[in-house]
Amino acid sequence: MRFTTRTSADGVTERSFTFGEIPGVLWTPDGAEPGALVLIGHGGGQHKLAPGVTARAVRLAAECGFAAAAIDAPAHGGRPKSAEHERVITEMRERMAGAGDPLPLLAELHTLLAAQTVPEWRSVLDALGDLGPVGYWGMSLGCALGIPLVAAEPRVRAAVLGLSGTSLASAEAAARVTVPVQFLVQWDDERVPRADALALFDALASGDKTLHANPGKHEDVPAFEADDAVRFFTRHLA
Repeated sequence: MRFTTRTSADGVTERSFTFGEIPGVLWTPDGAEPGALVLIGHGGGQHKLAPGVTARAVRLAAECGFAAAAIDAPAHGGRPKSAEHERVITEMRERMAGAGDPLPLLAELHTLLAAQTVPEWRSVLDALGDLGPVGYWGMSLGCALGIPLVAAEPRVRAAVLGLSGTSLASAEAAARVTVPVQFLVQWDDERVPRADALALFDALASGDKTLHANPGKHEDVPAFEADDAVRFFTRHLA
């Protein structure tokens, strides 16, 4: 792991890094060892320094004394798209612009990305070393890729997930998730059918899971959900 830049503001240090071909960012509280580490998965079409990712990371570091880390998912940020990525994304956009159903292609894309992302996150965790108990926070694409990661990685002890629906692959991975989960659903989500989101929540095998449902579309998540997520991680990781 090679750290490339470092900035500090308001008690939080932000360091960019590369690990092989994986670009990432690590946030840590100034003047203290982190009490925990939260991995943050960004949404579709976003990247490791998207405003939502940065806001979550800074809050965790400044308010909780936690470290936070984010990486660019394959085919996102500065990472190149493979021919297979290009094919699936192009076909999905064509269906979204027409009358076709894009959900099967979206599930195919998520499966393709997860196969690469899960081992990448696990390798980054190894390289970061012991920064305390580990949590995961991911919405939309971050949820679709996070569920197989949480299912496969025993170091993750709690997860905040949501804005994603079930597919065969995600349901199978969800059945292996046993850690505490806080799951977010937007009741009028225009991208994720409500029944699919509820089915994914139902598929999670955790005995400690909570459903947060709010009215509104995909991007209308109330600001107080970020407050609840911070309290959730404090409760389970601190």
